[in-house]
Order: sequence, then structure tokens, then C-alpha cells
Amino acid sequence: MTSRHLIEIDRDDPRAPSEAVWAELTDEERRRWVDALPSEIPSAAPPEGDRHRKAKDGPLGALDAFFRRIGRRVYLSSNLPVYYPAERMFAPDLIAVLDVDPGERDKWVTSLEGKGLDFVLEVLYRGDDRKDLEDNVERYARLGIPEYFIYDRKANRLLGYALPPGGGNYVPVIPQAGRWPSQVLGLELALESERLRLFYGTAPVPELHELALRGEAVLAAAMERVAEAEQRAEQEAVRAEHEAERAKQEAERAKQEAERAKQEAERAEREAERARRAERELAELRAKLERER
Repeated sequence: MTSRHLIEIDRDDPRAPSEAVWAELTDEERRRWVDALPSEIPSAAPPEGDRHRKAKDGPLGALDAFFRRIGRRVYLSSNLPVYYPAERMFAPDLIAVLDVDPGERDKWVTSLEGKGLDFVLEVLYRGDDRKDLEDNVERYARLGIPEYFIYDRKANRLLGYALPPGGGNYVPVIPQAGRWPSQVLGLELALESERLRLFYGTAPVPELHELALRGEAVLAAAMERVAEAEQRAEQEAVRAEHEAERAKQEAERAKQEAERAKQEAERAEREAERARRAERELAELRAKLERER
């Protein structure tokens, strides 16, 4: 089928084709359209510094390690251009899409992937309050994103929204004992020491630096056990060497004793032979004297 649609991308407002246009495109045209969509974020959004970066990098690393550990396929990314059909591109601070190939991507195009985002986290620090707290609440609900959380770091508060069954507008996620449950992730979110923390049951989900510290501790303990084993092996080797030397000395002494015993036996045999010879000579002398009488 030949498409009548030209692939035209507005660099200032790049958008994926509508669902109707996508349905009419050939596979080759779809690939070309996806390739033409920018994979970079416009410079109009300035960086917000380390506090903003660390607030999203901590949960991102924790989620990645957690889902790897439980063996569930999840695509996670940060500041990745996301394209819904005919919608203005956006790049959330953290996204999660469940049960898909977790391979690397330059952009997320829902028409190509066959699935939209399941979870979005935005970190508000120096950015536009209205964008995260109002506009995105309406927009993400309209796009059908099941859960949307906002970590307002400058106010040190957490807000959560979830789509009700059947879709529609978001309803707030109500915290329980200071934790906001995420049905999508199967985890709970909470604020702890002015940072966003994830929990699985009662246990905090470790972040990458915590896993690294645990790994270093395990490695140090393993190296200590290896050093102790090497020391024991060295001591055993020295002990075995001493035992071998003692055995060698005992064998040498036994050999010397055997040699002395042999010499003593030979000397005793010679003495016995001389005694026998002397007895014979004495007997012969007595016999001679008897004849002469």
C-alpha cells in the first residue's frame, strides 16, 4: 500500500503521526517517521542542578536493581523523549513501562512500542510549578498513564495520582502511615531524610550506592576470608614441611641405627667365629696332649 502522507517533522514541535495516519503508513514509512523524530530534548528546559538530578537518579537506580532482582521485564528511563500519537513531545524525569523489552532506546514512540507509559515521576525543584502540579495532572490522565507521582523537593512533599478503573481523571493516591502505594510498581513511595525512598513491604529498596557499599562489604569480607585461608594454608605448608623434615631425620636415624645394628651383628659374628676357632684349636691341643701321654 502506498501512503499519501508526507513525513514532515516540525523541529520546534515534533510529533508522532496520529493513529489514523499511522494505520495508513507502510512499515518502511513508519520506520522513517520514527527515525525522523528528534531524540534530544529542546534546550528551552535548562538543567536544574544536582538536587534535581539526585532526586530522580536514586529511585531510578533502585527500581532498576529491584526489578532485575525479581526477574521482571521493565523499561526504565529518565528524560527520554516520549511521543504519543499527534501529541506534543514530553520527557518526564522518570518513566516505567512494565512487561516490555528493557533494551536501550533513544525515544519512546507509543505507536511503535504498542504501549504507553505505566508510571511517571516528575521532580519539582526549580521548574514550572504549574506544569508539574496542574498541566501534567490533566495531560497524563488524558493520555491514559495509570500513575503519576510528583516529588516536590523544594516543598519536601510527595503527591500521587492514579487513574480509576475505566479511566477518566486522576484521583489522588492516599498515603498510609506516611507511604504512598504504587499499584503499578508494587512498591510504596515515601519521603525519608529529605529524599524520595521506595519500600517493598517494610524493607527499603536499596539504591545503587547502597548496593555498592554492600558489595564492597561483601568483597572485603570475602578477601578477609581468602587472606585467612591463605594464612592457614601457609601455616599448614610450614607445618607439613617441618613434619617432612622430622620424618626425614627419623628415617636417617633409623638408617643409621640399622647400619650400626648390621655392623654389630657382623662384629658379633666375627667374635663368634673367633670363639669357635679358639674352641677347635683348644680341642685339638687337648687331643694331641692325650695322644702324647
